[in-house]
Amino acid sequence: MARRRPVVFDIGNVLVRWDPGPAIATAVGSRRAEAFLADEAFGFAGWNHAMDEGRGPTWAEAERDAMRRFPHYAEEIVAYRRNFTTSLVGAVDGTAEIVHELHRGEVPLYALTNWSAELWHHAPERFEVLHLFDDIIVSGVEGVAKPDPRIWEVLADRMGRGVAGVTFVDDSPRNVESALAAGMDAILFTGAVDLRAALRARGHAL
Repeated sequence: MARRRPVVFDIGNVLVRWDPGPAIATAVGSRRAEAFLADEAFGFAGWNHAMDEGRGPTWAEAERDAMRRFPHYAEEIVAYRRNFTTSLVGAVDGTAEIVHELHRGEVPLYALTNWSAELWHHAPERFEVLHLFDDIIVSGVEGVAKPDPRIWEVLADRMGRGVAGVTFVDDSPRNVESALAAGMDAILFTGAVDLRAALRARGHAL
């Protein structure tokens, strides 16, 4: 039955609102935080993604290397990890309710997130909905991150079945495209209302 097909959720900005700005602004103020995050020479998004991949240095080592290359950003660089919990700015409206409803309907639930292994523990400590999942695949633990197609092999192994036809929800177009290429039924997340409609169209009773 359709309702028995697994549903796989991304976490950041699908279930948990993540914004590095407040964490950095806690130390240096919003103006400096915005300038740091917008600096293409530093490339915060790529730096953070490398940490999410979990194949490189520890955060402490990465920070030391970044401060050597960008000494004028020393405070900004260390502020992100030091104040990481501030980057988890709250729950995304409506999606936790959907997860609860799917759980009550005995739908197999998995989460697949790009997240640093060192920083992951903050999320389940704070957001109870994450404890409803049958399993959570964390990129930093596995050493591979979306949209790398190898992540779908990890997911298949953890689910004990192939990924073809499995519903996957993510807010990143690149990740959705990668999931579609792997044969998944991928939904680009734009909000809980549209997600609920998309899941109902796939036969889930919500």
